[in-house]
Amino acid sequence: MQHINRFPDLPGTETNLGEQPTIHPSCTIRDSEIGAWTELMANTSMVESTFGDYSYTAGDVDIIYSDIGKFCSIASHVRINPGNHAMWRVTQHHMTYRRKQYGFDTKDDTEFFDWRRSHRCRIGHDVWIGHAAVVMPGVNIGHGAVVGAGAVVTKDVGPYQIVGGVPARPIRQRFPDEVVEQLLEIAWWDWDRAELEARFHELLDLDAFLDRYRRTRA
Repeated sequence: MQHINRFPDLPGTETNLGEQPTIHPSCTIRDSEIGAWTELMANTSMVESTFGDYSYTAGDVDIIYSDIGKFCSIASHVRINPGNHAMWRVTQHHMTYRRKQYGFDTKDDTEFFDWRRSHRCRIGHDVWIGHAAVVMPGVNIGHGAVVGAGAVVTKDVGPYQIVGGVPARPIRQRFPDEVVEQLLEIAWWDWDRAELEARFHELLDLDAFLDRYRRTRA
């Protein structure tokens, strides 16, 4: 037996992130907006989407017609907004809208693609989407939520809710309602870089964090 410490032994495998997005050369990006301190790992595909500051994909992720918040953790093989087919037509085959490719027309069915675009997915801030999960068209996922590995999300997910299964169903909340409300009011994800650096270690202790930043109610 041979002990393998690291293979291949390449220097600089740890990537230092910064204001410019870090995008693996194998990624395909089209008509999208990508924030600072972000990383798109190998074979990520993104089409007509926004991707917030500090968010990352772990590779082999497909995102189309979606708005992804800040500080999102997207595991590998996740699919956000998979393509819908025209089930109301005689045939649902994509020749009915990719008409040029099949030689049935000189132009494609633009209305159909606009229909797809109108069903955007919206992912809040600080959301964790587990390995191989699928978020179906038009679904909204609230801030701080967790989507379990392999889940198929067909309905909206509330803030700080944990869901899993096929179709995805609520499992529990990360925190009690009063804590969720306080975190949503604080909205730490909107802090600028200087505030994050100054307050970084406070993010590690929930009770101390809430004691310091919760708003006093009249």
